[in-house]
Amino acid sequence: VQLQASGGGSVQAGDSLRLSCEASGYIFSLYPMAWFRQAPGKEREFVAAISWSGTYTLYAESVKNRFTISRDNAKKTAYLQMNKLRPEDTAVYSCARVQKRYGEITYSSDDYGNWGQGTLVTVSS
Repeated sequence: VQLQASGGGSVQAGDSLRLSCEASGYIFSLYPMAWFRQAPGKEREFVAAISWSGTYTLYAESVKNRFTISRDNAKKTAYLQMNKLRPEDTAVYSCARVQKRYGEITYSSDDYGNWGQGTLVTVSS
């Protein structure tokens, strides 16, 4: 199982970025996906999750109405569209999958695994 995040970069506050998480080595369409982030000196925190079908989503309060998680099962890729970025969004963003097929999406990192290499997002004011 491999998850590769990409799309990070350095932007100004108010700008947008779209992150991608390309999966391989398993049946992508059967597993929920999530994005987490870790800022320097802070613990990893939940950002967003999407069910295996794409029907259900969860968001952290801090990103609700600014970020949108989506997935394309045919392309085996999950996305995180980030709008109205703020300096406090600066972090390394990583994707992960729920451990069980057809599993539930949650806010807890304990329920996710196969963490991909993250992509750095830097937002300057």
